[in-house]
Amino acid sequence: MNFFHYLKDKRNFFILNMIIMFFVSLMMIVSTDSRNAISNIVYTNMVIFFIVAIYVIIEYYYNREFYRELNDLVESNHEEFLATLPKPRNDEQLLYLELLKKVNSVHGDQLQKLYNEKMDHQDFITSWIHEVKVPIAAGRLLMENSNGRTVEYLVDKFEDELDRIENYVEQALYYSRIDSFSKDYFISEVVLDQVAKNSVKKYAKSFINKQIRFHMDNIEQVVHTDSKWLGFIIDQVFSNSLKYTGEGGEISVQFEEDRKEKRLQIQDTGIGIKPEDISRVFEKGFTGFIGRSHAKSTGLGLYLAKEMAIKLGHDLSIHSEDGKYTKVIIHFPKIRNYYHL
Repeated sequence: MNFFHYLKDKRNFFILNMIIMFFVSLMMIVSTDSRNAISNIVYTNMVIFFIVAIYVIIEYYYNREFYRELNDLVESNHEEFLATLPKPRNDEQLLYLELLKKVNSVHGDQLQKLYNEKMDHQDFITSWIHEVKVPIAAGRLLMENSNGRTVEYLVDKFEDELDRIENYVEQALYYSRIDSFSKDYFISEVVLDQVAKNSVKKYAKSFINKQIRFHMDNIEQVVHTDSKWLGFIIDQVFSNSLKYTGEGGEISVQFEEDRKEKRLQIQDTGIGIKPEDISRVFEKGFTGFIGRSHAKSTGLGLYLAKEMAIKLGHDLSIHSEDGKYTKVIIHFPKIRNYYHL
């Protein structure tokens, strides 16, 4: 900041000084002898102008180094500029520097958040590509080894692989919509048993092939939610249950209610979850012991289900005993302001 710019910034101070001097001069005219009034006014104004000029010049040179260092930082491309900020000369400068640090901190947090989201997205895409290549490769192997196979057998196997691809594509679609959730949902009264039955129909072939029994209580209960997003959540729970429940097992659906909430419980007689893994099953990409023993585990289904449940104002919890059962509970709080979702 040069001296001219500094004077420009002090224009309000000069205007105030001129108003004060005009008032002083006016008072001197009306209260003193008119013969000496003019000379006294001129003398007083010159002395005060000299004092003000000295004050402004001293203050400029006192703060000049601060403004010069600040200007050098503005013109430089130094990334760690906060470490080289000049020392403040007064409380006003200190306040501005603190504000600058806070703005930089908020900006840094936003950049870190965007970077983390980008890395998460990249990790998801990489994982998704590897997963979707498996059923594609399986389909190619079926074509290459189709000799001696019946058409019904090949169609059945191809249908299985297409179902897996469809599930992965659906996961990617809903994953891409998480950030824009507020533009893509409609809260209404939804009948739970209808949504659950639609999911069972979707996986009917898996139930039949693995001879898994299905039992559902009479749950003609109504909850406030988005039917499409809730359907995806239930789909992911059924997909996990079918994946880790052996032949001849059972999957059951029950409903509970109390004063605070309604609960939809989906329980299977599968391999269960180890105690050390139960607290992390909703983390993205976490597969735990199951992921190491089952190559088809992606660790994305329950993560997406949990995220969407929270965005809908619901919640998801899980209870399990290793080797015996797994129970996933969807919680529907009764008191919820959906306009704030």
